[in-house]
Order: sequence, then structure tokens, then C-alpha cells
Amino acid sequence: MCNLNLFNRSDTKLEQSSEERLGKETYLLHNFTMPFEKSLLPALETVIAAANFRQMKTRRGFTMSVAMTNCGDLGWISDSKGYRYSKIDPITKKSWPCIPEVFFDLASSAAIAAGFNNFVPDACLINRYEVGAKMALHQDQDELDFNQPIVSISLGIPAIFLLGGLTKADKTQRILLSHGDVLVWGGADRLRFHGVLPIKSAMHPLFGNSRINLTFRKAH
Repeated sequence: MCNLNLFNRSDTKLEQSSEERLGKETYLLHNFTMPFEKSLLPALETVIAAANFRQMKTRRGFTMSVAMTNCGDLGWISDSKGYRYSKIDPITKKSWPCIPEVFFDLASSAAIAAGFNNFVPDACLINRYEVGAKMALHQDQDELDFNQPIVSISLGIPAIFLLGGLTKADKTQRILLSHGDVLVWGGADRLRFHGVLPIKSAMHPLFGNSRINLTFRKAH
């Protein structure tokens, strides 16, 4: 099991960030990652070196357009057996890398800024979107505790995020997510449908022609 250092965190919003409310308990924190980025990027490289990106298959055998990996006590996986969390990386046959402290500090600070105190994620799904990659409209419902929020961090080139309601038929909002933005939803909004439109070509000085998304959850 990974041991996280639960060091002191401020419950005040960071000065560099601005907040946009998108629902009852859904918040977009613009440019929130800036104070963390010096340590964030090396930590990301360390995680990827231990558990490289891979394109998983759905239960029906389709290859996902998004490349994925994980860190934390649990990792989200998909294969012929369906969607689920696993303590073991099916490729390396080892435990997933631990969540780096800077990841944890960023995720918990964003949760606090959005009004969700004491968020302790045990899973971080890392998605890499290349041009044309997308994510179909879905709910995050493989977790056991829906009282904890979802914290989603955007790095690299922009994406159009689809934010729906509690049923798939509900109207969706189109939200531009730029490098450094953090989206947090929970409480009454925890099971909102969401997805990502196909990524358009762009260039970022650190991430090139790709987008990295870190999604933190309390899975168990």
C-alpha cells in the first residue's frame, strides 16, 4: 500500500486561480496547477516510466483511442472482463506506482477549493489524448464511495469537455479545458455524464501535440 504524507494544506483558493461554477456542485478552477507544475511534471515522468501508457480494449474488443496508465493503490482497467479497478498492473504484473505527493497535494487542494474537504484519493487514472482521440459520454460509477468527488486535471493542448446531467439524454455543456485547468464535481453532481470531443491539432511547449488528463478518485 502507498503511504501518503498528509501534510498541511490551506483551505483558501490559490491567488492564480479563478473559479467558475458549472452546476450545483461542479466547479472549474482555471489555471489551478501553476504553483505545482515545477514538481508535477517530473513526478508524471516517474509514474509513466514505471507504468507506461497503453491502449486498453473494451469488453467488446474495441481498442480505446485514449492511451492510459494509473498510479495509486488501485488502477482502473478495461478488458474482455469489463471495467474495474485492480491493485496490479496487468502488463508489469506489479503494483501500480504510488501517487506522488505533488499529485496528492494538487488534487486535495483542488477538492478543498471546490468545497470538498478531506478528499483522499486512492486511484489516479492518467489519460493521454493524441489528435483525434476522444472519450464517449459516460458516468464514473465503478467506485464504491460516491460521497467523494472526482478531480480532473488538464495538461497540454486544449480539449472540449462534454458535461451532461444525471441521465444520458440530458443536454450537455461544452467546456473548453486548457492547460492548468482543474474540474471538480461531486455531491449531487457526482454521477453526471461526461466525455471529451475528438482532440484537435495544437501544440503545447511541454506536451507537444497531446493532452494529458489526471483523474483522481476514491475508488474503495
